[in-house]
Amino acid sequence: MRSNAATTSERASWGLKSAALGAILFLHTPLLVVILYAFTTDRKTAAFPPPGLTLEWFGRILERQDFWYSLGLSLQVAVVATSIAIVLGTLCAAAMYRANFFGKEVISLFVLLPIALPGIVTGIALRSGMRILGIDFSFWTIVIGHATFCIVTVYNNVVARMRRGSYSQIEASMDLGATSFQTLRYIVLPNIGTALLAGAMLAFALSMDEVIVTTFTSDPKVSSTLPIWILSQLTRPRDRPVTNVASIVVILITLIPILVAYRYTQEQGET
Repeated sequence: MRSNAATTSERASWGLKSAALGAILFLHTPLLVVILYAFTTDRKTAAFPPPGLTLEWFGRILERQDFWYSLGLSLQVAVVATSIAIVLGTLCAAAMYRANFFGKEVISLFVLLPIALPGIVTGIALRSGMRILGIDFSFWTIVIGHATFCIVTVYNNVVARMRRGSYSQIEASMDLGATSFQTLRYIVLPNIGTALLAGAMLAFALSMDEVIVTTFTSDPKVSSTLPIWILSQLTRPRDRPVTNVASIVVILITLIPILVAYRYTQEQGET
């Protein structure tokens, strides 16, 4: 009986591993195809295998001023939106962790709602609200749109860390005469530092590749982030290799923060 149970468990384990491997291949094969065709010598078709390999398109994209402008705009938006998310997400996490009040669960739901809702719903809501308030679409409207879901990633990481900690350390610090700022600096921030960094990295990565919310909160005639620029390039088949190179840039910029966030959350057992 034990032998049969062990065999069944082993089979289930291998089946689960195979399913996981299949899912990973399904998700990442398109990325590998994009990377491969960034080196193709044929700019008109997507024949497989590529007729030849070249680094020409990497040089071409370095000459594209519209690419550099979009990349710079994306980085600026991501940095500002992440900075806002760090402040507001941490404050919100502190309030939800410490205070007990009527409607706490409802407010917590509202905080999580922007990332739970489809992006098109969030985008339409933001655009409608900005139109009603008479706000012109600009750099700051894009930042506001990105900050709505960036706050959630910071909030989730920080509140999870706070729930694993002990409030007695903060109480002891205050009892020993420390000011609120000293307690924040020497007790709170060291305890939530890695969670805050992980949340910030994830928020930055999400902001860098956001398309739908950006579409509704920006004026495409005035400015476009890098994902929007890539989307507009899809209507130009002759620029397909250049678009693939730009996609590699987005992959690298978003992959590095995600790996950093994964490393820090894994070290703390919060993956």
